[in-house]
This record gives sequence, structure tokens and C-alpha cells, in this order.
Amino acid sequence: MRDVRTNSTEFAAYAKRAMRLLAEDAIAELPTKSVEITTPCGPSTGVEIATDNLCAVSIIRAGDSLLESVRECLPGVRVGKILIQRDESSEEKEPKMFYAKMPPGVSDMNVLLCDPMLATGGSAKMAISTLVSEYDVKPERIIFANVICCPEGLDAMATAYPEVKIVTACIDEGLNGEKYIVPGLGDYGDRFFGTV
Repeated sequence: MRDVRTNSTEFAAYAKRAMRLLAEDAIAELPTKSVEITTPCGPSTGVEIATDNLCAVSIIRAGDSLLESVRECLPGVRVGKILIQRDESSEEKEPKMFYAKMPPGVSDMNVLLCDPMLATGGSAKMAISTLVSEYDVKPERIIFANVICCPEGLDAMATAYPEVKIVTACIDEGLNGEKYIVPGLGDYGDRFFGTV
């Protein structure tokens, strides 16, 4: 995935494999309860993951790729969308909010926030702020899933929202001067959707 020579088709194929594993791990972090079941060999106690009260929220556009992996695991999951773009003209690459739409009752749901990259933390913090302030979601009910992150983004998230659980596949070295993750893999959405 990281290799600059990997074309969009190959990138998307490998990304889907990685995101499916990440989605399963993130779902496994949801609340659980013990249930009594009967196996073919007799009674047993099992664990049931609370997926009936879940909303998967993507930060459009790259987050849509991870959202689809979540939906492959949980086809009936309710979906919310947030459009945030980073301002490439600003030195700190601050996020700009454009749109948010959540299903009714999201304030009482667990939320699985999907965005493949956690760099500065700006977009994730803005998305969480939107969920908390506009939709009354409790931060401790949010799980943030990302494929690649860096220490700066993790620190920013821990400072702003220590209650939010982060599930990631990889922690890279850090950010470069342009606020991209190094070694990273470039713009995830562009590479996944073939707009490079």
C-alpha cells in the first residue's frame, strides 16, 4: 500500500483487506454482554457484542472507504456523515467543517468514527466536537478507527478527548512540515479512489 508505485486498483484491494481487519477489531471494542447459548454439544456462556445500538460515522471522503468495511461486517448499521476538509493554504492545515448528518437518536448510540488517517488530529477533533456539541453524543461512547496514525495525532486526541477509544493498525514516525504522516502513504482518499 505504501509504495508510490502501487496503482489505485492495487492500493484499494490491499486497503480493503487491511480495513476489514481493522473494522473487526474496532467492532470488538464495543460494549458486550454475557449470553447463555446452547451449542450442539450442550449449554455454554457466550459473549454478544452490542451492535444493535451503533452508528458508523465517516469523515467524507477517505472515511467512506473504511465505512464500507464496517458495513460489510454489519450490513444493517446506521450511518452518519461528516464533511471536513483541511485547509491546505493554512500553515497548520486547520480543518474546515462543511456538513454533518446523523440518524435520529444518535445521542443514545455508540459511535464508530471512521477515517483512515490520524495526522494532526484536527479533522477527528472537529468531528468529535460536532458529535458531542450538535448531537449530544457522549465522548466515552465514541470509538475512532484509523489505519495509520502518528504520535502527534494521538497526543492531540488524548489531550482533547481522553475518553475516546482509538483503534489503529499502525503508528508511524510523525508528521513532516506539510503535516503529512511520515513515512505514511500519501493522500489515502486520492489513492483509494484513483484521483491522484
